[in-house]
Amino acid sequence: MMSIQKKTTLNTLYTKLLSIIIIALGVALLAGGAYLIALGGSLYFAFAGVLLSVSGILLLKNKRSGVWVFIATVFLTVIWAIADSGFAFWPLFSRLYVLALLAALVLLLPLSKTATTLFHMPVNRLAAITILAGCLLTFIAMFQKHGVIRNDFAMSETKHAENNPGIANSHNWSHWGNTPAGTRFSTSNQITPENVHNLKQAWSYQTGEVPNPAAGEGFVVTPLYVDGLVYGCTQSNTLFALDGDSGEEVWKVETHSQGNNRPRCRGVGYHQTTSTATYNGQAQDHAPLQCHQRIITTTVDARLIAVDAKTGEYCNDFGNDGIVSLKAGMGEVKPGFYFPTAAPTIAGDLIIVGGLVWDNHETGEPSGVVRAFDVNNGKLIWVWDVGNPALALSDVTNTSYTRGTPNVWSTPSYDEKLGLVYLPTGNATPDFWGGHRTPQDEAYSSSIVALELTTGKERWRYQTVHHDIWDFDVPSQPALFDIPDGAGGTIPALIQTTKMGQIFVLNRETGEPVTEVVEKKVPTGSVDDDWTSPTQPYSVGMPLIGNGKLEESDMWGLTLLDQLSCRIQFKKLRYEGDYTPPSEVPTLHLPGWFGGMNWGSVSVVENQNLLIVNDIRVGVTSQLIPRKAFEEMYAGIGSEGVSGQQLGTPWGIKQGQFISALGIPCQQPPFGTLTAIDMTTKDIVWQVPLGTVEDTGPLGIVTHLPIPIGMPTRGGPISTETGVIFMAGTQDFYLRAIDALTGKELWKGRLPVGAETTPMTYTSKQTGKQFVLISAGGTSASGKPGDYVIAYSL
Repeated sequence: MMSIQKKTTLNTLYTKLLSIIIIALGVALLAGGAYLIALGGSLYFAFAGVLLSVSGILLLKNKRSGVWVFIATVFLTVIWAIADSGFAFWPLFSRLYVLALLAALVLLLPLSKTATTLFHMPVNRLAAITILAGCLLTFIAMFQKHGVIRNDFAMSETKHAENNPGIANSHNWSHWGNTPAGTRFSTSNQITPENVHNLKQAWSYQTGEVPNPAAGEGFVVTPLYVDGLVYGCTQSNTLFALDGDSGEEVWKVETHSQGNNRPRCRGVGYHQTTSTATYNGQAQDHAPLQCHQRIITTTVDARLIAVDAKTGEYCNDFGNDGIVSLKAGMGEVKPGFYFPTAAPTIAGDLIIVGGLVWDNHETGEPSGVVRAFDVNNGKLIWVWDVGNPALALSDVTNTSYTRGTPNVWSTPSYDEKLGLVYLPTGNATPDFWGGHRTPQDEAYSSSIVALELTTGKERWRYQTVHHDIWDFDVPSQPALFDIPDGAGGTIPALIQTTKMGQIFVLNRETGEPVTEVVEKKVPTGSVDDDWTSPTQPYSVGMPLIGNGKLEESDMWGLTLLDQLSCRIQFKKLRYEGDYTPPSEVPTLHLPGWFGGMNWGSVSVVENQNLLIVNDIRVGVTSQLIPRKAFEEMYAGIGSEGVSGQQLGTPWGIKQGQFISALGIPCQQPPFGTLTAIDMTTKDIVWQVPLGTVEDTGPLGIVTHLPIPIGMPTRGGPISTETGVIFMAGTQDFYLRAIDALTGKELWKGRLPVGAETTPMTYTSKQTGKQFVLISAGGTSASGKPGDYVIAYSL
């Protein structure tokens, strides 16, 4: 047995160690809390710091009063926590959990020099055990989803008509969004909510090109499936075709693309060519075609390539031996300053191509021109140039297109019946200062523009942000879906999600809002040589996802200390709500340029009239720095997310993420969700946090704990007519199946690495078996890359 002297020594060490920890916590809270008070923030932290410091000193002196001071601090903290944040789980966890654990340890302290047991008083033991039991139950509750919204009353009885442009009674997946309407809805129906739990990995393929995250590389392709073959591309634009049943490689083609500052390929296009095509109402005859079925890709060095879908051989009747240069007419194109990353849009017999430019580097970057090419021969059919809308093909020269105009880096949609293609536009470069922008730039930035497919002439446009100086460009593919009009008919709608968490619903024939949009006053006051719009459009007729004005009480952390740190950050930043403009003062933007919603786009469960949306809730900070000071401080740094040089303007831009020292977002969870909206009632039916911290954690340390806090999401969802949603895109390594009617998770499949892209599904032409497929290239949070294409089936 342990001697009394040894027990006494251990008790003394225990008392001293715990007392020192409490004193250190108290001093930290007092110092930080005093600073927070000076910034106009909460009084609690300084007050708690005083009490904890007093408690720790008394305990160090072996005074029983130290216990009572500590317990009083806990009770006062409980009252403050509820008053500050209500009864929501994660806000209370941040404020109470660590103090509760310390309270249990305090109650186990020996309270006099003669004590020979840790459990000196039975009441202390009972209280400590009770608190520890509560902490254990709280820990268990961490593995349940919190903040779930389920509004069964919001689900209407209206089902969708079957003549929607998105519905294709085909079991292929022949476009990036399955159909040109971009609804990511499949009529494949073998997998149901009842049997989806039986999904197993059917096959796996590795491209042999593992992306290098340090070089900005990302393997994010959503492959296509047509008549037995799966088609995809790597980040270097190597093309591959796989057998849809076995995953065996059928062909692989190197395009020998030269890398740039952000190499990736989100998808390819497919076209089955006929001997004639129609433009401007006239049939155009073609010579006998080499490639009856062809795969179309753009490359990271700005080329357009066509290959035979069956063999992978270049289509020599397309452009110059299968290649068209997208630099033609662009003038000077520095390496990495212009390249498409989105899948080319195949609309009828045309290929619609926009492009990405290097954000925030300089003014006068390559043009944001959108071009239409003949899919049969690669000939240029029309151009849409914001700076020169009357530009004729006969006038196109090597330097024709207007530089620095708003671009289309995401994926357009196409309505065959209306003959319109819909462009989601970006901004005139750079993003965070617009004092130099032209009237045309202002009119077309951050907009949806409808063009006539055959001519490229504008039919209508609608702007989602005025004078965008936040990089709130329109990131996602418009979804074309006919919604009920309330009188037994339907409205041809276009649904557009945005980085602001807003959802605009427009009549796609006219561009007029279908749901209510109002202009609201927003903060103003940027730098003297720029201006801000006094109002911005708010889509009040649709739910706002993941947005709302932050308060100090919305700050979060795993402990009181990192929450205090985030509160100090918040109070030091300029923040006046949505659209607080960048200025010389460090400024907070939430949502930031991550989103809200981003390029993954939405899915529409067309037979249930449900819109499925995933989002990101991570704030960013910005500060405009005068040119001379910027060059001295940040010369040579120009990557988005750190800083941007914005050469040609008076200002550089310093950027950062609104996160704690532990690398956790400063506002309270969730940091990403999945939401279903009834497009008849326009109400949220359900919303659930999406993703766990299993494969990430504070300071980048992997927790291995599947705590469903809701993590930032990349990529997007897909849905099937049986009511199953498939979604990856989280920071943990899973593909999930979710019930479209309830939001409940039905199944999840473990991936070797994370996936930041959108899955797809198809039914085999040969076997009739339905497959669900995902590309797993790794997540930016984990730093663990991969080159996997993985298929699941029953």
